[in-house]
Amino acid sequence: MENFNYYTPTEVVFGRGTEKQVGELVKAQKCSKVLVHYGSGSVKKSGLLDRVFRSLDEAGISYLSLGGVVPNPRLSLVYEGISLCKSEDVDFILAVGGGSVIDSAKAIGYGVSNEGDVWDFYEKKRQASGCLSIGVVLTISAAGSEMSDSSVITNEKGWLKRGYSSNYARAKFAVMNPELTMTLPKYQTASGCVDIMMHTMERYFNQCDNMELTDGISEHLIRTVMKNAKILMEEPYNYDARAEVMWAGSLSHNGLTGCGTDGGDWACHQLEHELGGMFDVAHGAGLAAVWGSWARYVMDACPERFARFAVNVMGVADGADETETALKGIEAMEAFYRAVEMPVCIKDLGIEPTVEQLRELAEKCSHLRKRTVGCVKKLDVDDMYQIYKNALEFG
Repeated sequence: MENFNYYTPTEVVFGRGTEKQVGELVKAQKCSKVLVHYGSGSVKKSGLLDRVFRSLDEAGISYLSLGGVVPNPRLSLVYEGISLCKSEDVDFILAVGGGSVIDSAKAIGYGVSNEGDVWDFYEKKRQASGCLSIGVVLTISAAGSEMSDSSVITNEKGWLKRGYSSNYARAKFAVMNPELTMTLPKYQTASGCVDIMMHTMERYFNQCDNMELTDGISEHLIRTVMKNAKILMEEPYNYDARAEVMWAGSLSHNGLTGCGTDGGDWACHQLEHELGGMFDVAHGAGLAAVWGSWARYVMDACPERFARFAVNVMGVADGADETETALKGIEAMEAFYRAVEMPVCIKDLGIEPTVEQLRELAEKCSHLRKRTVGCVKKLDVDDMYQIYKNALEFG
């Protein structure tokens, strides 16, 4: 078991109608002016944005708003938000949306609280020394950004998708009403469920002596999401299933499923980030598209771990040896992806990168050959290219 720090400062307000408490939650932060940050027209059409504004008005909170966040949130809008916050003396950001909105809010918060170009943090050129305080009204169960320290932004110059993590950006509170997720399209719901599962699986697959308790929590969390994802494909208005998935999303990425591990692998996320940056695919769907090829490529480095996953998570019977069991588990996970209409290869995403584009993806993922990714098996640029190639051709 590895030493670990577990820090979860976010207040969670969970359940039906909890968005009505936003005004008082913001007021408790003793701020003077709030930026309400949101995405597309869905929060307007649903009436949620009006309810949030009404709650802020009733609490006597001064605010302004900035919409337009898209999946794979853009650096250009982050810059716009930073400029707006500075010119209007904003001292709190309320993110109303899913992971993309929350990540954009965190980036804006970094930019307001630190001098220089905020992109420097995502390029790992320097570290932030603070972040504007942030609150969240969650509308999509997926990224877990409402309780995590991480943020991922896409820079349109070169279409680079990069992440940055710091405890400064952890949300002060997260309002989580599962009802707000009920109108999501099936594809977005399923993609979110895959993202949640992958946040735990990235930590689960590692090369250390793991804690039995953490493993058990991780395994049960993944099984719970899989069970309820299937329910939501048929019953999108099932409150209990929505609630299970929403809470799993937070627990999967607030550090709980990594306690006592070496931090996990995270190669699939790095590989998908480049796919998302270049082709603007949904994050969870992109993860599903590369996971099987990654798993087969690295499985020989720790077949016992993949075999445990196969039995304890996927419920497959032991094979003749660990390798056979592990392969059966990978196949079972791909069968689950298909069952919730998620891809199992890159072509399933509706894209077909050329060989040159696959090599470009690998170059970007390796930061121009300056890094390796993963811990199950350290992957260099050639490994990355092969996994992309396998993921394209699979099936």
